[in-house]
This record gives sequence, structure tokens and C-alpha cells, in this order.
Amino acid sequence: MSGSSSAGEVDAVLLGVPGIDSRARTETSLSRDLEERYDRILREHGPALRRVAATYEADSVRREDLFQEICLALWQALPRFREESSERTFAFRIAHNRGLTHGWRARGTITADLDEAEELADPRLDPESELHEGERRDRLREAVRRLPLTARQVVVLSLEGLSQREIGDVLGITENNVAVRLTRARKLLRQALQTEGSRR
Repeated sequence: MSGSSSAGEVDAVLLGVPGIDSRARTETSLSRDLEERYDRILREHGPALRRVAATYEADSVRREDLFQEICLALWQALPRFREESSERTFAFRIAHNRGLTHGWRARGTITADLDEAEELADPRLDPESELHEGERRDRLREAVRRLPLTARQVVVLSLEGLSQREIGDVLGITENNVAVRLTRARKLLRQALQTEGSRR
């Protein structure tokens, strides 16, 4: 075998060697499946997980560190995933738990910065409408940023498209509790936006 053999060629050679037992072959196959699943989860949910990280950390450098912690925790937990929930719920639960740990390490100072949340401009909007839409999103981000943590969590997860049942699974609370928190959070958001509007 030359020094330039690919990992796939090495695996193929090892899997064909009579001395390599079926357990080693299975472990190699499982490892490859795990890597593929991890990559797919990050492709599908990575942007949303970044936005969740933004609800726990305002500083861009620390936010990136938190996102890396979420990715590592996801990788470490993935072999134990028993599919009792969707992969999305599983990934958000890990992000939520890492975010809480991050906040506790920061001595309870949990702030939000949703400025870097990925957004697509509506191509149908003219420049003036786009400006007004951007201002509206900025006001909404600021209002969400100021919510208490429990309200902020349910709002952000709801905005990410999770159902109340999925939000409950992520946060470890009942679906009814999610509904109550969402109702309170919406009321707080309305009040904050009305207050902001009256100042203008």
C-alpha cells in the first residue's frame, strides 16, 4: 500500500483481511454512518443552532465558542440517540442545555444578540419597503433580546418552527407550560413593541 492511499482504500483493505473480525468491520461502518448523520444534522439545523446560540451569548467570539460547544456535545451525544424524538428536537435540546451551561459559567449573565440570525431579504420588496422591513425586524430582535430567559427560549424555538410539543421536549416542560410561556412572551413582546412605537 502506498503512502497516498485514501481512507476508503485503507478501510476496504482492512475489511477484507481475514484477521479483522466482524466487530471491527461493524465499528468502522457505524463510525462512518455516525459521521454522515452528524454532517447531515449540521447541514440541516446548523443555522438554527447558531441562532439558538445567539439567544444565550451576545459577544460574537463567545457565541462562536458556544456554537462549537454545541457541535461537540451533539457529536458526543449522537451515539446515544435512541430516536425517541426527532433529530431536530434532539439537536435543539443539546443546544439549549449547552446554552444554559454557558450562561451559568458566565455567572448568570445571559444576553441575546439575534443580529446575525440568517435572514433572506424578500426580493419582492422595493428599497424603501425593505428598509422599513429591516427596521421592523431590528425592533423585534431587540424586543426578543430583552425578554426574560424563559420567555426568550420559547419564542426563539417557536420562530424556528418547532411545535409546542417539540419545544416542551427541548426545554423539559409540559406542552401546557409551553403554551402559557408563549402567551406571556407574546404579551410582553406586544407591550415592548407598543412602548417602542410610542417613543418614535
